[in-house]
Amino acid sequence: MANLDLTLPPPNAAQPCRPHQAIESPNMVRITVSLHLELDELEAEWRALDENSRNSLHQSFDWCVAWSRTHTHRVVVIRGACGQKPMFILPFAVERGLVRTARLIGSEHSNLNTGVFADLEPVPRVELVRALTDGMRQLRPFADVVRLERMPAKWRGVLNPFSALPGITHPNASFQLPLLHGMEATLTQLNAKRRRKKMRTSEKRLAEMGGYDYITARQSPQAHALLETFFQQKASRFAALGLPDVFSDAATRAFFHALVDRQTGGLFELDAIGLKGEYQGKIIAISGLLRKGDHVICQFGSIDDGVAADSSPGELLFYRTIERLCGEGVKLFDFGIGDQRYKRSWCTIKTSLRDIVLPLTPRGFLAASLYRAMTRAKRTIKANERAYGFLQRQRRRWQQGPGAED
Repeated sequence: MANLDLTLPPPNAAQPCRPHQAIESPNMVRITVSLHLELDELEAEWRALDENSRNSLHQSFDWCVAWSRTHTHRVVVIRGACGQKPMFILPFAVERGLVRTARLIGSEHSNLNTGVFADLEPVPRVELVRALTDGMRQLRPFADVVRLERMPAKWRGVLNPFSALPGITHPNASFQLPLLHGMEATLTQLNAKRRRKKMRTSEKRLAEMGGYDYITARQSPQAHALLETFFQQKASRFAALGLPDVFSDAATRAFFHALVDRQTGGLFELDAIGLKGEYQGKIIAISGLLRKGDHVICQFGSIDDGVAADSSPGELLFYRTIERLCGEGVKLFDFGIGDQRYKRSWCTIKTSLRDIVLPLTPRGFLAASLYRAMTRAKRTIKANERAYGFLQRQRRRWQQGPGAED
């Protein structure tokens, strides 16, 4: 661990942070920053901060440990404290290439990033910004640039601490549905009549085939088996679309299996629709759900459209899952990042996300400029439906090789 006292604290270091107007006082306790190369040494503090409902589950201790134990990237954690009180934890993984890039752990598969923070009401905003930026600059021995992606300016009604830092709009937003007191109340936010009718149609079609089971799996071996089925379904889907399989990497698959095994607080579960009758046991829809307190994120989903495709199994699975969660104290169901028609049909909240890029070295300045330019270009293209459709068709041709058709 490297301790980086940005301002030396007085002997009584456990006192709370003073108001902003006292910032120049010799008795002022400022936020000090330390770097840590091992996650476990911060576990107790980290789990305590995880209790804050405004912290994303993608920076939770269990998520980060599962990732670090299945990947080989160097991990560096920034800890900020006011006296003896921990104020924030920022867990980074350093990706090496032409440019060394520090990203929040597991960013490739995260839907929402906030960092891990305590209640920051007593902390002057200018002091917090100083501590965050100075802390990230201490990553210079390990990285050329810091990339903080998919961060909300405001989350659950409160400004994210990183909202004070300059950033650019991420090309994709995320979508959420508030869960009210029961499914009927929740559906009043939507086209309830149409939604119920669609569910009954799905059930009727599956009944004609022998019926179905709604499955919730939180532990092995059932959860591991469903996860492998998901990987197979998703690989087939990506291949049909001519897209790269983002779950094909062995470390990525090991990471999600590790999440199944880390069931502290019921972090990860898989829900599914399985057929009865002639196709007994066949899984036709799967979703992977991450849960932290009253917030659930749909991490991924897949369907097998070779059987009963006209029954809309994915929609039926969402209906049953949301119906169940309404009775389990969940307040927000998060469909995650990406603008898709089914998400808009379910959701009443659209959350814009930001990317923050902090260069640390001359090479990092060049990388940061390129990243910002690429992000703006992606956002412009996605806003143009014709241009975006054309690029998607071209990408399918490139993936499928010569002779590929639309």
